[in-house]
Amino acid sequence: MKRRSLLRGAAAAGAAGLAASAFQAPAIAQGKRELKLVTSWPKNLPGLGTSAQWFADKVTAMSEGTLTVRLYAAGELVPPFGVFDAVSQGNADMYHAAAFLFAGKSKAFSFFSTVPFGLTSDELIGWYHYGGAQALYDEAYAPFKLKPFLVGVPDFTMMGWLNKEIRTLDDLKGLKYRMPGFGGEALRRLGVAVVNIPPGELLQALRSGAIDGTEWAGPYGDLGMGFHKAAKYYYYPGFHEPGTGVELVVNLDVWKSLKRSHQEIIRVASDAANLQCLGEFTAGNGEAIATLVKQGVQLRKMPDPILKELAGHSEAAMADFAKSDPMAKKVYDSLTSYRKKMLSWSPYGAEAYYAARRLALG
Repeated sequence: MKRRSLLRGAAAAGAAGLAASAFQAPAIAQGKRELKLVTSWPKNLPGLGTSAQWFADKVTAMSEGTLTVRLYAAGELVPPFGVFDAVSQGNADMYHAAAFLFAGKSKAFSFFSTVPFGLTSDELIGWYHYGGAQALYDEAYAPFKLKPFLVGVPDFTMMGWLNKEIRTLDDLKGLKYRMPGFGGEALRRLGVAVVNIPPGELLQALRSGAIDGTEWAGPYGDLGMGFHKAAKYYYYPGFHEPGTGVELVVNLDVWKSLKRSHQEIIRVASDAANLQCLGEFTAGNGEAIATLVKQGVQLRKMPDPILKELAGHSEAAMADFAKSDPMAKKVYDSLTSYRKKMLSWSPYGAEAYYAARRLALG
Protein backbone atom coordinates (compact mmCIF):
# COMPACT_ATOMS: atom_id res chain seq x y z
CA MET A 1 0.00 0.00 0.00
CA LYS A 2 2.81 2.33 0.93
CA ARG A 3 4.58 1.46 -2.31
CA ARG A 4 1.45 2.23 -4.40
CA SER A 5 1.12 5.59 -2.62
CA LEU A 6 4.69 6.43 -3.44
CA LEU A 7 4.15 5.50 -7.09
CA ARG A 8 0.98 7.59 -7.25
CA GLY A 9 2.91 10.51 -5.70
CA ALA A 10 5.74 10.13 -8.17
CA ALA A 11 3.31 9.98 -11.07
CA ALA A 12 1.53 13.10 -9.83
CA ALA A 13 4.82 14.92 -9.42
CA GLY A 14 5.86 13.85 -12.92
CA ALA A 15 2.59 15.07 -14.39
CA ALA A 16 2.97 18.37 -12.58
CA GLY A 17 6.52 18.67 -13.89
CA LEU A 18 5.37 17.97 -17.44
CA ALA A 19 2.58 20.52 -17.07
CA ALA A 20 5.02 23.12 -15.78
CA SER A 21 7.41 22.29 -18.59
CA ALA A 22 4.66 22.58 -21.19
CA PHE A 23 3.66 25.97 -19.75
CA GLN A 24 7.17 27.37 -19.44
CA ALA A 25 8.33 26.48 -22.99
CA PRO A 26 5.62 28.56 -24.72
CA ALA A 27 6.22 31.39 -22.22
CA ILE A 28 9.87 31.49 -23.19
CA ALA A 29 8.92 31.32 -26.87
CA GLN A 30 6.45 34.15 -26.39
CA GLY A 31 9.21 36.17 -24.76
CA LYS A 32 11.18 36.07 -28.02
CA ARG A 33 10.50 38.50 -30.80
CA GLU A 34 11.69 39.10 -34.35
CA LEU A 35 11.62 42.55 -35.96
CA LYS A 36 11.83 43.21 -39.69
CA LEU A 37 14.40 45.87 -40.58
CA VAL A 38 14.16 47.23 -44.13
CA THR A 39 16.86 49.45 -45.61
CA SER A 40 17.42 51.83 -48.51
CA TRP A 41 20.85 50.31 -49.18
CA PRO A 42 22.04 47.44 -51.38
CA LYS A 43 23.04 44.34 -49.46
CA ASN A 44 26.42 44.66 -47.70
CA LEU A 45 27.03 48.13 -49.16
CA PRO A 46 30.31 49.30 -47.54
CA GLY A 47 29.67 51.68 -44.68
CA LEU A 48 25.86 51.78 -44.80
CA GLY A 49 24.66 48.28 -45.59
CA THR A 50 27.37 46.91 -43.32
CA SER A 51 26.42 49.33 -40.54
CA ALA A 52 22.76 48.29 -40.75
CA GLN A 53 23.77 44.64 -40.40
CA TRP A 54 26.08 45.52 -37.50
CA PHE A 55 23.16 47.17 -35.69
CA ALA A 56 20.89 44.17 -36.31
CA ASP A 57 23.52 41.74 -35.05
CA LYS A 58 24.21 43.83 -31.93
CA VAL A 59 20.55 43.98 -30.92
CA THR A 60 20.26 40.22 -31.31
CA ALA A 61 23.45 39.59 -29.33
CA MET A 62 22.71 42.09 -26.54
CA SER A 63 19.25 40.61 -26.01
CA GLU A 64 20.70 37.08 -26.03
CA GLY A 65 18.33 36.21 -28.84
CA THR A 66 15.15 37.36 -27.15
CA LEU A 67 14.93 40.22 -29.68
CA THR A 68 16.06 39.26 -33.18
CA VAL A 69 16.41 41.81 -35.96
CA ARG A 70 16.13 40.39 -39.47
CA LEU A 71 17.54 42.70 -42.14
CA TYR A 72 16.13 43.13 -45.64
CA ALA A 73 18.27 45.05 -48.13
CA ALA A 74 16.78 47.48 -50.63
CA GLY A 75 14.27 45.73 -52.86
CA GLU A 76 14.16 42.47 -50.92
CA LEU A 77 10.93 43.36 -49.10
CA VAL A 78 10.17 46.93 -50.20
CA PRO A 79 11.74 49.39 -52.70
CA PRO A 80 14.62 51.57 -51.42
CA PHE A 81 12.45 54.69 -51.14
CA GLY A 82 9.46 52.71 -49.86
CA VAL A 83 10.86 52.00 -46.39
CA PHE A 84 9.24 55.05 -44.75
CA ASP A 85 5.71 54.10 -45.80
CA ALA A 86 6.28 50.42 -45.07
CA VAL A 87 7.20 51.11 -41.43
CA SER A 88 4.71 53.93 -40.94
CA GLN A 89 1.90 51.66 -42.15
CA GLY A 90 3.09 48.69 -40.10
CA ASN A 91 4.17 46.48 -43.01
CA ALA A 92 7.71 46.39 -41.56
CA ASP A 93 8.91 47.09 -38.04
CA MET A 94 11.87 49.45 -38.58
CA TYR A 95 13.97 51.00 -41.31
CA HIS A 96 17.57 52.14 -41.84
CA ALA A 97 17.91 55.12 -44.22
CA ALA A 98 18.51 58.90 -44.25
CA ALA A 99 15.86 61.49 -43.38
CA PHE A 100 16.43 63.77 -46.37
CA LEU A 101 15.23 60.96 -48.65
CA PHE A 102 11.74 61.57 -47.26
CA ALA A 103 11.58 65.37 -47.31
CA GLY A 104 8.36 65.05 -49.31
CA LYS A 105 6.67 63.77 -46.15
CA SER A 106 7.75 66.73 -44.01
CA LYS A 107 10.01 69.68 -44.73
CA ALA A 108 11.46 69.30 -41.24
CA PHE A 109 13.05 65.96 -42.16
CA SER A 110 15.75 67.50 -44.38
CA PHE A 111 17.36 69.21 -41.40
CA PHE A 112 17.84 65.98 -39.45
CA SER A 113 20.25 64.35 -41.94
CA THR A 114 22.67 67.09 -42.91
CA VAL A 115 22.77 70.60 -44.30
CA PRO A 116 25.37 72.28 -46.53
CA PHE A 117 28.16 73.94 -44.58
CA GLY A 118 26.55 72.48 -41.46
CA LEU A 119 27.60 70.14 -38.68
CA THR A 120 30.43 67.62 -38.83
CA SER A 121 29.81 64.08 -37.63
CA ASP A 122 30.96 64.70 -34.05
CA GLU A 123 29.04 67.99 -33.91
CA LEU A 124 25.94 66.20 -35.17
CA ILE A 125 26.11 63.68 -32.33
CA GLY A 126 26.44 66.59 -29.91
CA TRP A 127 23.35 68.29 -31.36
CA TYR A 128 21.27 65.14 -31.01
CA HIS A 129 22.33 64.32 -27.47
CA TYR A 130 22.96 67.75 -25.95
CA GLY A 131 21.46 70.31 -28.32
CA GLY A 132 17.80 69.33 -28.27
CA ALA A 133 17.62 67.57 -31.64
CA GLN A 134 16.28 64.24 -30.34
CA ALA A 135 13.18 65.82 -28.79
CA LEU A 136 12.43 67.63 -32.05
CA TYR A 137 13.12 64.42 -33.99
CA ASP A 138 10.52 62.57 -31.90
CA GLU A 139 8.02 65.40 -32.33
CA ALA A 140 8.42 65.54 -36.11
CA TYR A 141 8.04 61.79 -36.62
CA ALA A 142 5.20 61.12 -34.15
CA PRO A 143 2.39 62.11 -36.57
CA PHE A 144 3.62 59.36 -38.88
CA LYS A 145 3.54 56.79 -36.03
CA LEU A 146 7.33 56.53 -36.00
CA LYS A 147 10.08 56.63 -33.37
CA PRO A 148 13.45 57.80 -34.79
CA PHE A 149 17.06 57.35 -33.67
CA LEU A 150 20.41 58.53 -34.99
CA VAL A 151 22.19 55.31 -35.98
CA GLY A 152 25.14 56.34 -38.13
CA VAL A 153 27.36 59.35 -38.82
CA PRO A 154 29.63 58.80 -41.84
CA ASP A 155 32.80 60.86 -42.14
CA PHE A 156 33.23 63.84 -44.48
CA THR A 157 32.00 63.25 -48.01
CA MET A 158 33.27 64.43 -51.40
CA MET A 159 31.22 66.65 -53.70
CA GLY A 160 31.16 63.88 -56.26
CA TRP A 161 32.01 62.40 -59.64
CA LEU A 162 32.01 64.02 -63.08
CA ASN A 163 33.46 63.40 -66.52
CA LYS A 164 33.68 67.15 -67.07
CA GLU A 165 35.85 69.72 -65.35
CA ILE A 166 34.08 72.56 -63.56
CA ARG A 167 35.82 75.92 -63.72
CA THR A 168 32.99 78.46 -63.75
CA LEU A 169 29.32 78.68 -62.85
CA ASP A 170 28.43 78.28 -66.53
CA ASP A 171 29.99 74.80 -66.49
CA LEU A 172 27.31 73.68 -64.03
CA LYS A 173 24.32 74.74 -66.09
CA GLY A 174 22.39 71.89 -67.65
CA LEU A 175 24.27 69.12 -65.84
CA LYS A 176 22.18 66.16 -64.70
CA TYR A 177 23.41 65.50 -61.19
CA ARG A 178 22.34 63.27 -58.31
CA MET A 179 22.42 65.09 -54.99
CA PRO A 180 19.64 64.97 -52.37
CA GLY A 181 18.77 67.51 -49.69
CA PHE A 182 19.61 71.19 -49.55
CA GLY A 183 22.83 70.67 -51.47
CA GLY A 184 20.78 69.47 -54.41
CA GLU A 185 18.46 72.45 -54.06
CA ALA A 186 21.44 74.84 -54.13
CA LEU A 187 22.70 73.20 -57.34
CA ARG A 188 19.22 73.43 -58.83
CA ARG A 189 19.23 77.18 -58.19
CA LEU A 190 22.46 77.37 -60.19
CA GLY A 191 20.91 75.69 -63.21
CA VAL A 192 21.72 72.04 -62.53
CA ALA A 193 19.09 69.40 -63.30
CA VAL A 194 19.05 67.57 -59.95
CA VAL A 195 17.74 64.00 -59.77
CA ASN A 196 17.24 61.50 -56.96
CA ILE A 197 18.09 57.92 -57.90
CA PRO A 198 18.23 54.86 -55.59
CA PRO A 199 21.81 53.98 -54.59
CA GLY A 200 21.81 50.63 -56.36
CA GLU A 201 21.05 52.31 -59.72
CA LEU A 202 23.65 55.09 -59.60
CA LEU A 203 26.60 53.37 -61.28
CA GLN A 204 24.56 52.26 -64.27
CA ALA A 205 23.02 55.73 -64.59
CA LEU A 206 26.50 57.27 -64.60
CA ARG A 207 27.81 54.75 -67.12
CA SER A 208 24.87 55.16 -69.48
CA GLY A 209 24.92 58.96 -69.41
CA ALA A 210 21.48 59.15 -67.80
CA ILE A 211 23.26 61.41 -65.30
CA ASP A 212 26.42 63.48 -65.72
CA GLY A 213 27.53 63.20 -62.14
CA THR A 214 26.73 61.97 -58.66
CA GLU A 215 27.79 62.29 -55.07
CA TRP A 216 27.65 59.46 -52.59
CA ALA A 217 29.43 58.85 -49.32
CA GLY A 218 33.14 59.71 -49.55
CA PRO A 219 36.07 57.64 -50.86
CA TYR A 220 35.34 54.47 -48.88
CA GLY A 221 31.73 54.21 -49.94
CA ASP A 222 32.40 55.49 -53.46
CA LEU A 223 35.17 52.96 -54.10
CA GLY A 224 32.78 50.20 -53.08
CA MET A 225 30.14 51.55 -55.49
CA GLY A 226 32.65 51.52 -58.38
CA PHE A 227 32.10 55.09 -59.55
CA HIS A 228 35.75 55.38 -60.59
CA LYS A 229 34.95 52.97 -63.42
CA ALA A 230 32.48 55.45 -64.89
CA ALA A 231 33.85 58.93 -64.12
CA LYS A 232 37.25 60.59 -64.29
CA TYR A 233 37.09 63.60 -61.97
CA TYR A 234 36.43 63.45 -58.23
CA TYR A 235 35.48 66.80 -56.72
CA TYR A 236 35.87 68.07 -53.18
CA PRO A 237 34.91 69.37 -50.63
CA GLY A 238 31.60 67.73 -49.85
CA PHE A 239 29.97 71.05 -48.98
CA HIS A 240 26.55 69.41 -48.88
CA GLU A 241 27.33 66.67 -46.32
CA PRO A 242 30.00 67.56 -43.76
CA GLY A 243 28.44 64.97 -41.47
CA THR A 244 25.36 62.95 -42.38
CA GLY A 245 22.88 61.49 -39.93
CA VAL A 246 21.69 57.99 -40.84
CA GLU A 247 18.48 57.02 -39.08
CA LEU A 248 16.97 53.94 -37.47
CA VAL A 249 13.20 54.44 -37.35
CA VAL A 250 10.80 52.13 -35.52
CA ASN A 251 7.04 51.86 -35.96
CA LEU A 252 5.65 53.68 -32.92
CA ASP A 253 3.13 50.96 -32.01
CA VAL A 254 5.89 48.36 -32.24
CA TRP A 255 8.13 50.55 -30.08
CA LYS A 256 5.47 50.93 -27.38
CA SER A 257 4.85 47.17 -27.38
CA LEU A 258 8.48 46.34 -26.66
CA LYS A 259 9.69 45.50 -23.17
CA ARG A 260 11.60 48.32 -21.53
CA SER A 261 14.78 46.26 -21.63
CA HIS A 262 14.39 45.73 -25.38
CA GLN A 263 13.77 49.44 -25.90
CA GLU A 264 16.96 50.21 -24.02
CA ILE A 265 18.91 47.70 -26.10
CA ILE A 266 17.76 49.45 -29.29
CA ARG A 267 18.77 52.84 -27.85
CA VAL A 268 22.21 51.64 -26.82
CA ALA A 269 22.81 49.72 -30.06
CA SER A 270 21.88 52.87 -32.03
CA ASP A 271 24.37 54.96 -30.05
CA ALA A 272 27.06 52.33 -30.53
CA ALA A 273 26.31 52.13 -34.25
CA ASN A 274 27.13 55.84 -34.58
CA LEU A 275 30.68 55.16 -33.47
CA GLN A 276 30.93 51.98 -35.52
CA CYS A 277 29.76 53.75 -38.68
CA LEU A 278 32.06 56.75 -38.18
CA GLY A 279 35.01 54.49 -37.41
CA GLU A 280 34.43 52.32 -40.48
CA PHE A 281 34.17 55.31 -42.81
CA THR A 282 37.11 57.18 -41.30
CA ALA A 283 39.41 54.17 -41.46
CA GLY A 284 38.24 53.26 -44.94
CA ASN A 285 38.53 56.75 -46.43
CA GLY A 286 42.27 57.00 -45.81
CA GLU A 287 42.97 53.83 -47.76
CA ALA A 288 40.32 54.39 -50.41
CA ILE A 289 41.45 57.86 -51.50
CA ALA A 290 44.97 56.54 -52.11
CA THR A 291 43.58 53.57 -54.06
CA LEU A 292 41.44 55.80 -56.25
CA VAL A 293 44.36 58.08 -57.10
CA LYS A 294 46.50 55.05 -58.03
CA GLN A 295 43.74 53.94 -60.38
CA GLY A 296 43.87 57.22 -62.27
CA VAL A 297 41.14 59.23 -60.61
CA GLN A 298 41.86 62.97 -60.81
CA LEU A 299 41.04 64.96 -57.67
CA ARG A 300 39.69 68.44 -58.23
CA LYS A 301 38.77 71.18 -55.76
CA MET A 302 35.57 73.00 -56.57
CA PRO A 303 36.55 76.66 -57.22
CA ASP A 304 35.98 79.01 -54.29
CA PRO A 305 33.64 81.38 -56.22
CA ILE A 306 31.33 78.42 -56.91
CA LEU A 307 31.46 77.31 -53.27
CA LYS A 308 30.48 80.82 -52.18
CA GLU A 309 27.51 80.77 -54.58
CA LEU A 310 26.50 77.35 -53.29
CA ALA A 311 26.70 78.62 -49.71
CA GLY A 312 24.42 81.54 -50.45
CA HIS A 313 21.84 79.41 -52.24
CA SER A 314 22.00 76.72 -49.55
CA GLU A 315 21.28 79.22 -46.77
CA ALA A 316 18.43 80.72 -48.80
CA ALA A 317 16.92 77.29 -49.46
CA MET A 318 17.02 76.37 -45.78
CA ALA A 319 15.43 79.67 -44.77
CA ASP A 320 12.68 79.18 -47.37
CA PHE A 321 11.91 75.71 -46.03
CA ALA A 322 11.81 77.03 -42.49
CA LYS A 323 9.36 79.81 -43.37
CA SER A 324 6.93 77.43 -45.02
CA ASP A 325 6.46 74.93 -42.19
CA PRO A 326 6.22 75.46 -38.39
CA MET A 327 7.94 72.17 -37.50
CA ALA A 328 10.72 72.85 -39.99
CA LYS A 329 11.18 76.30 -38.45
CA LYS A 330 11.67 74.80 -34.99
CA VAL A 331 14.30 72.37 -36.23
CA TYR A 332 16.01 75.02 -38.37
CA ASP A 333 16.26 77.41 -35.42
CA SER A 334 17.73 74.70 -33.20
CA LEU A 335 20.24 73.59 -35.84
CA THR A 336 21.47 77.05 -36.82
CA SER A 337 21.78 78.09 -33.17
CA TYR A 338 23.89 75.01 -32.42
CA ARG A 339 25.99 75.56 -35.57
CA LYS A 340 26.77 79.09 -34.39
CA LYS A 341 28.16 77.70 -31.14
CA MET A 342 30.33 75.26 -33.07
CA LEU A 343 31.65 78.06 -35.29
CA SER A 344 32.91 79.84 -32.17
CA TRP A 345 34.89 76.74 -31.12
CA SER A 346 36.13 75.06 -34.31
CA PRO A 347 38.83 77.67 -35.17
CA TYR A 348 40.59 76.74 -31.92
CA GLY A 349 39.79 73.04 -32.09
CA ALA A 350 39.60 70.99 -35.30
CA GLU A 351 40.68 73.73 -37.72
CA ALA A 352 43.71 74.72 -35.67
CA TYR A 353 44.77 71.14 -35.13
CA TYR A 354 44.46 70.16 -38.81
CA ALA A 355 46.54 73.18 -39.80
CA ALA A 356 49.18 72.30 -37.17
CA ARG A 357 49.33 68.69 -38.32
CA ARG A 358 49.85 69.71 -41.94
CA LEU A 359 52.59 72.09 -40.82
CA ALA A 360 54.31 69.37 -38.81
CA LEU A 361 53.92 66.44 -41.18
CA GLY A 362 53.46 68.01 -44.58
